[in-house]
Amino acid sequence: MPDIPAARNALRVLAYLARRGGPVRASTIARDLELPRSSTYQLIAVMMDEGFLVHYPEDQAYGLSTLLSEIGTSSLRTTRLGRLAQPLLERLVNQVQIPIVAHLSVLSGADVMYVSRVQGFRAPTTVSSIGVRLPAHLTATGRAMLAQLPASQVRALYPHRDNLISRHGLGPHTLAELDGILTESRSRGWAREDGEITSEYASVGASAADHNGYPVAAVGVTFRAAAIEAPGWDALGEATRSTAAALTARLLGRG
Repeated sequence: MPDIPAARNALRVLAYLARRGGPVRASTIARDLELPRSSTYQLIAVMMDEGFLVHYPEDQAYGLSTLLSEIGTSSLRTTRLGRLAQPLLERLVNQVQIPIVAHLSVLSGADVMYVSRVQGFRAPTTVSSIGVRLPAHLTATGRAMLAQLPASQVRALYPHRDNLISRHGLGPHTLAELDGILTESRSRGWAREDGEITSEYASVGASAADHNGYPVAAVGVTFRAAAIEAPGWDALGEATRSTAAALTARLLGRG
């Protein structure tokens, strides 16, 4: 069998980081795997370029990205999540008194990907079709999930922190602005966006968590912004949060 040292060492780094509970400094990786420091930094640079690792600048350390889990379990995971969430989304659509589209999304790097969708009667036509990806920081479901991540992980997802993507000139342009939105979302228990994805449409979203408290998905609803008065946002947000909590219960085997 041919031996390709660089490939073997890259796999060893992945396996090593998978066994660790958090990010690890490059010098520690080199020491524990008995690799030359120069080779370790080169491997890390390539693996970051390819999306397998992320850098935690405050810790001067490196950890696995979400790409590995996406490669191995994305189809199975999203199919299972969609099946668990579908009746909850249908119930949410029937519960709300205005036309809405209810959807379920998961984080994929700095994007959200929609994996399930229920459209209510006379609901607006939205871009949240199954398989569509949108910038997480502009969507309600993305903000709901980002708000539950450690600050260091959010920063790792946004290396260009002073130049965030915008669709209509709305939404946060810097990581500091995003941090403010996430703080509000965390305090409220649900996130919102208004016209930042599609003009005249708005959304609210809330995250569902796994056994470790990690935000594995988020429930969201999209509606015409003019269809709801300001006080109605809270009721809609709470309905979405309740649905996300019910999904969490199902994921934990309690529902």
